[in-house]
Amino acid sequence: MNYFYHKLAGLFLSITLISCEQKEDTPPNILFIFSDDHTALGWGIYGGKLENYVKNDNIKRLASEGAVLENAFCTNSICSPSRASVLTGQYSHINQVYTLREHLPEGHPTIAKTLGKHGYQTAVIGKWHLEKQPEGFHYFNVLPAQGIYHDPILKTVENWQDGGKSEHGREYKGFSTDVITNLTIEHLQNRDKNKPFLMFCNYKATHEPFDYPERHASLYINDTIPEPVSLLDFGKETTGRTFKGQKLENLAKRWAKATTDSTFWTTYPDLPYPLDGLDSIQRRRKIYQKLVKDFMRCGAAIDDNIGKLLDFLEKEGIADNTIVIYTSDQGYFLGEHGFFDKRLIYEESMQMPFVIRYPKEIKGGQRIDDIILNIDFAALLADYAGIKEVDYFQGKSFRENLKGNITDDWRKQMYYRYWLHHPDRPAHFGLRNERYKLVLFYGQGLDKQGASKESSVPAWEFYDLKKDSLELQNAINDTEYTQIIEEMKRQLVLEKEKYKDSDSSYQVMQDILKSEGLVLKRDE
Repeated sequence: MNYFYHKLAGLFLSITLISCEQKEDTPPNILFIFSDDHTALGWGIYGGKLENYVKNDNIKRLASEGAVLENAFCTNSICSPSRASVLTGQYSHINQVYTLREHLPEGHPTIAKTLGKHGYQTAVIGKWHLEKQPEGFHYFNVLPAQGIYHDPILKTVENWQDGGKSEHGREYKGFSTDVITNLTIEHLQNRDKNKPFLMFCNYKATHEPFDYPERHASLYINDTIPEPVSLLDFGKETTGRTFKGQKLENLAKRWAKATTDSTFWTTYPDLPYPLDGLDSIQRRRKIYQKLVKDFMRCGAAIDDNIGKLLDFLEKEGIADNTIVIYTSDQGYFLGEHGFFDKRLIYEESMQMPFVIRYPKEIKGGQRIDDIILNIDFAALLADYAGIKEVDYFQGKSFRENLKGNITDDWRKQMYYRYWLHHPDRPAHFGLRNERYKLVLFYGQGLDKQGASKESSVPAWEFYDLKKDSLELQNAINDTEYTQIIEEMKRQLVLEKEKYKDSDSSYQVMQDILKSEGLVLKRDE
């Protein structure tokens, strides 16, 4: 009898060990929470003047339990292209999403397709913004174009039509960020629990018009929010900047238009917002106060819903085996340089705030300084899914970086290119390394979707990010940097070649590259 019990106990122990081993080897779930324009300054974990104002309990919760990227950047700071780069691991000139209202080519590879082929359940709920029906997702329920904040309409495969029209979708009552979270949780509750999932939960927030739920309407009512140093930058004359940019006064014009024109493309909260009788400085300051307060109220709803998602994972008992990422498709100007909007290679615009939690592997409370790009995200997800070789990625996994391991071969510089040309915000490309930034505003539309046909004269900008972290003074003509600039021009050409961005299809660009000294000699 003792022999029988001994054998039975041994068999039970073996089964238990095998079960634990299988559980340990189970690929992790991936919850990718993706907001729009939620700039690092609005997170409250990157320092800055808003640090003590933003509502960020759950962002801080993620940061304390995971790793924060200090130097994550998009490669083209505008919504559709950044989203396409996240999905494909490719620059815009490879995935063909250069500007807005463009779609990925039919059949183009994406991380959703790759993980789906390797046993993952894939889904995207919320903002899509890539025009055509999503491919490679087992399930989708997405906003048409930008969508709306209140009682949003979303579209599934059953009621899909291309484009931004919403009449064929389904309306969901409530505030957009809350609705998207609830739909995400509902979908995950009904998942096949025998398979891992890749879930994109994509918020419209904090995109213009920066609306918010009623529960946050009283936030900041009695506060005067601190101003950025460069708020009262009214022009390029004192900074050496080479273009006009998107000034805050243009946002005020939109408020005025939305107040009187019911057919305007959007509505804004708390209109009208009177600015009559104010001088230019008073006006700028008042515009800033509305923008930044609306933005933080909108961001507060994101923080609420990150908490709901984290609590759901805990309740389901899957938090330890679920990678949670929260990031934004790019940054945003909240009055810096007197600007709003994004698009530019300046830090506020191109930085993607990013936090990742994976209790099994990532030590909590880390801050990672390495230069990470949005083309790296897909490679990271594939790596976690156990897929080591994917031939279409231009980026690479930063899994070892997140473990705190030193990687000597990691990039020390990055290449950026913005294609949606307008004379006020010219098309440009540039190089950023650990200290310096060099940019050529080449100023050509190149017949891209939505780009202006009015060209602008090519112009250079250069910034020493150690001495001038806020990029307040273009130092392109400072002789102290002559040799550094020449070497960075050479490196810029090498980066363009590395990522196969040759401009060979555009004769005007070939002429500009030659005239600006961006053609390597044969012996280089």
